[in-house]
Amino acid sequence: MKTTNNQLRAHISERSAQLRHIAAELKTELFGIDDIIDRVIDTIRAWYVLPDVINRPVIVNLWGLTGTGKTQLIRSLSKKLGFYDRLIEVQMDGYSNGGGVSIGSMLSDSAIAEGTPGILVLDEFQRFRTVDYDGRERKVEHYMDVWGLLSDGKLPPNIGFLGEMERRLAEAAYRDEHKRLGMKSDADEEDVVVGLLARTPRNDLSKFALPPYQAQDFKATLKLKESIMEIMTWSPQDLHSRLVAFMQDPHAWETDYSKLLIFVCGNLDEMYADAASRVEDCDTDADVFHAMTRKLSLIDVKRALSERFKPEQIARLGNNHVVYPSLNRSTYQMLIEVAVRGYLQEIEASSGLRFEVTDAVRAQIYANSVFPTQGTRPVFSSVHGLMSAPLVEFTLWALEQGATPGQELIIDVDPDAGLLISRWGHRIHTVPVTFEISRLRQRPDPDMRAILAVHEAGHGLIYALLFKQAPLEIRINMATFSGGYNSFNALKVKTRGNLLDAVCVALAGRAAEEMVFGKDALSSGSEFDLKLATQQMAAFIRHAAFGERISHVDVSTEAGENINTDVASTNPEIEAGLQKQYERAQGLLVANKAIYLQMVNELIKMGQLEPQQIREWLGLPQQQAHKDALEPFEARLREFERRAA
Repeated sequence: MKTTNNQLRAHISERSAQLRHIAAELKTELFGIDDIIDRVIDTIRAWYVLPDVINRPVIVNLWGLTGTGKTQLIRSLSKKLGFYDRLIEVQMDGYSNGGGVSIGSMLSDSAIAEGTPGILVLDEFQRFRTVDYDGRERKVEHYMDVWGLLSDGKLPPNIGFLGEMERRLAEAAYRDEHKRLGMKSDADEEDVVVGLLARTPRNDLSKFALPPYQAQDFKATLKLKESIMEIMTWSPQDLHSRLVAFMQDPHAWETDYSKLLIFVCGNLDEMYADAASRVEDCDTDADVFHAMTRKLSLIDVKRALSERFKPEQIARLGNNHVVYPSLNRSTYQMLIEVAVRGYLQEIEASSGLRFEVTDAVRAQIYANSVFPTQGTRPVFSSVHGLMSAPLVEFTLWALEQGATPGQELIIDVDPDAGLLISRWGHRIHTVPVTFEISRLRQRPDPDMRAILAVHEAGHGLIYALLFKQAPLEIRINMATFSGGYNSFNALKVKTRGNLLDAVCVALAGRAAEEMVFGKDALSSGSEFDLKLATQQMAAFIRHAAFGERISHVDVSTEAGENINTDVASTNPEIEAGLQKQYERAQGLLVANKAIYLQMVNELIKMGQLEPQQIREWLGLPQQQAHKDALEPFEARLREFERRAA
């Protein structure tokens, strides 16, 4: 029956309202990704509201660090849309789903009927690379039908498999005919080439059987409803007749999955630079990582994809690329609150006792569970380890002390002693717990704290003076490694002056040590700084051509490269440039000695320096939105125009 305009409007209104409701529900379940939820909902709107207008798959690409909620969002969305029974998840590593199985065979075995909507998830897509690390094409044998699926949703049959089946069936009939006739000569063999399957009695081919994997491919390719076990019992004549009928039927030739919603998910390490590899980092502030990953764009995705896939394959993924930022501090705090509250509610439901935890407990959970590059999984694991067993012990203790349902107990913490403390009235009970990260961050040795503070304050002060902004972080209480660190804003456009300033900053830690402790007491902790400064100065002279030469100077790796290979002659200029920037850092430290000592003593006392504190001490402006370039290029262009007029 034809749909009226009123019916169509009512349908669109109802489905749109459902999507709004689903989006609101998802935002209460998944923290910190409201923008991503809105974008995904907008992308699938036409597919869900009016699937009849969809004539090719809707592709949504989700990229993000592990544990940021990509898979969870898809599964929850599928349930709420009513598509969980028509959801297929494929691990694109090629092993988790049976190795060489095609995407088409999995679709044919699913509840997604040809020509109807369904949801396909291509997870860990970054592992499906078709371009090797050296840029050469990589041989991939599994899931190669995915590219046709991404293009228009139409899957042609596996021509190679059909040809192989024809050959195998012909060989089986040939061998049986050869045996029956007792042929000996090559001339006799050449006579048996046509019609063998039709002439050969069934009983003679009773030993023929397809192995399971070929029966599965036969079922998928020919879109058969029979089971794999049944197909394995078919005679060559049965198989051949089915094969011929399929190849002569133009309607069966192409499989239509054009109404699929396809989620492509993965983690592109190239896009996240060094962040994705810092799995052990529990010291960098989550907000710093969040700000770093929020800057990533469609261009960054395309650039990262180009290192793994061919251009025509990247094109088939479309332009709807959603980049997950890492979770910020407030999101982690909400996750911790929800997880802790869940355990407290379970205890109250079973015992009637009400527990409340102090903010100090929440702070210790955060300090010992958050690894910014690893997402939510370590948090839930740590909450379980820190709360589940102690809560049971506190409950048992309280009941033994005479506590009754409805009474409230407070849970506090003594991190230095490694104890969780339960208070009920004037009674106290403690349970030992392991705050391993907090323990690793403790540096009681005053000499160690002094050397780290002197070194890191040197870097931080010179950066603030030269770049007119506070470092994102300065820390010496580290669990990840024995040193401290500074974290700076990255510039996309670096001028000649910026590059020299960066060299000066890299050398400032060593300069500060020499100023405070003297040359003989310099530590070996500047090794990385010296390597970085040398690399920066070499790039300044050899690659950016900011030295005496205008050419690009480098070591040649191929005979046909058109570069200046006179590398050795630039070494003295590099050394002179480093020495000049080292002396510059020394002069700035001496000129700002009072503020420098404030920074050192605050680091020794607190283990870290807040950016706002540095801005106040140096009179720097409040932090503005991050800029890709510090120079006022636009203003200088207009000034040049005025002078040229």
